[in-house]
Amino acid sequence: MSYSDVELAARLAEQAGRILLQVRASAMFNGKSLGVAGDQTANQFLCHALRAQRPEDGLLSEEEKDNAERLTKGRVWIIDPVDGTREYGEERADWAVHVGLAVDGKPTLGAVALPGLNLVLHTGHTPPPPPPPERLRMVVSRTRPAKEAVSVAEKLGAELVEMGSAGAKAMAVVRGEADIYLHTGGQYEWDSCAPVAVALAAGLHASRVDGSPLIYNQPDVYMPDLLICRKEHAKAVLDLI
Repeated sequence: MSYSDVELAARLAEQAGRILLQVRASAMFNGKSLGVAGDQTANQFLCHALRAQRPEDGLLSEEEKDNAERLTKGRVWIIDPVDGTREYGEERADWAVHVGLAVDGKPTLGAVALPGLNLVLHTGHTPPPPPPPERLRMVVSRTRPAKEAVSVAEKLGAELVEMGSAGAKAMAVVRGEADIYLHTGGQYEWDSCAPVAVALAAGLHASRVDGSPLIYNQPDVYMPDLLICRKEHAKAVLDLI
């Protein structure tokens, strides 16, 4: 069957999420071993499916050895089979599956599955978030919140909302459960490509913390920082960083 790019991203993210839930429900693994089993199983499914469906495109996955051939491609799929392995292993709901497509370095489309919530958000249909409450909410890591984010939240008078994976945090802003996601602790391209594509499709602001655009499919896949927020809050946050 032939799928559009966004249909393919959404279907793969959803199916990978189902596979991960089955692995977790098998009771064959726990803790760290569950995270490893989930990562490997979902990665194998996603990589095989993408190579079968889009053989001419490049591929970058957290769980695959990087191949420099992707740098010669204009279209590159960037995936994170389990974003939030710790949360997945702890049987929490705040983890995600990322399937994103970068075209000429831009996060063009993608899907983020939240299997613990039985939800997939994708660029084919992403309504804008509902109006914010009076007090801003900033989503931060539940285990290691960045000091810059905490400082900015204090200056804005924003409430801190602790959460697990990067995808879960970004989708909290897309869904209207938070207003700002500021990260300065370092990530990689697979942590944000799909979430940024979905956030942009929802009409949100997404950039580096200096306001510059997020560029993907780079030789060095490390991405030091990220800001996703409502457009009306972007200038205030960037000025405070």
